[in-house]
Amino acid sequence: MANLSGTYFSAVMQRNMRFTAILSNDNTVAPEVNPHYARPKKNVYLLHGYCGCDSDWGLNAPLCEVANKYNVNFFMPSGENSFYLDQPATGFKYAEYVGKEFIEYTRKTFNLSCEKEDTFIGGYSMGGFGAIHTALAYPDNFSRVIALSSALIVNGLVGMKPGTGNPVANYDYYHQMFGDLDHLKETASDPEFLMEELLKEGKQIPAMFLACGTDDSLIAPNRAFCEFMDVHNIPYTFVTEPGHHDFDFWRKHLVTGLEWAL
Repeated sequence: MANLSGTYFSAVMQRNMRFTAILSNDNTVAPEVNPHYARPKKNVYLLHGYCGCDSDWGLNAPLCEVANKYNVNFFMPSGENSFYLDQPATGFKYAEYVGKEFIEYTRKTFNLSCEKEDTFIGGYSMGGFGAIHTALAYPDNFSRVIALSSALIVNGLVGMKPGTGNPVANYDYYHQMFGDLDHLKETASDPEFLMEELLKEGKQIPAMFLACGTDDSLIAPNRAFCEFMDVHNIPYTFVTEPGHHDFDFWRKHLVTGLEWAL
């Protein structure tokens, strides 16, 4: 087991970017003891939430234990408060960074499988949104999505006006992250738009696992997103039960989602 924290220069972001990695690279468990070691290792990219950083998952969830049990590697990039979106206003390309460059960097650096069937992406809150959006923007790189308490807030941002906001942030922030809020539903910042484009192109949509607690303020937009997928006949798994917007819920359903993905 290796627990790594480092930086590398991102050409997309034009600066050094932090990341954390958990590698189950030295486990000697025999396949007859743990059948997860009878198949190729899977690589899981985990995204943090708003106000978080690349170390959040490792500090709040037993990733080393989970990695060893399920024969997976975990990679956690730093997405800052970006919603993992490309931002023309700043020149920062978080979607491309997480969905393409960071994948290519880790595959080359750690000699990982380049097969999308061996590559999953997940996250909580803002990172759940980022996992869904990134997989839809780069569907050739990811086969599975594990989205926990996802901040699927696009519909609630449409039409927001200058000088207004919500309890999380104001109009200026959302405009910088998502672009023109009046026409947000017509842009690649909207996961529903990306899904519809993939359907038009006849491309495969990565398999979706969503989980959200019934006591979470984000339960309504998660249910609405599932209804959108129902309308478009897109298969998914949605787990909901009593739970809040916290790591008690995310620790549990990271494992639930990983077992689904495997």
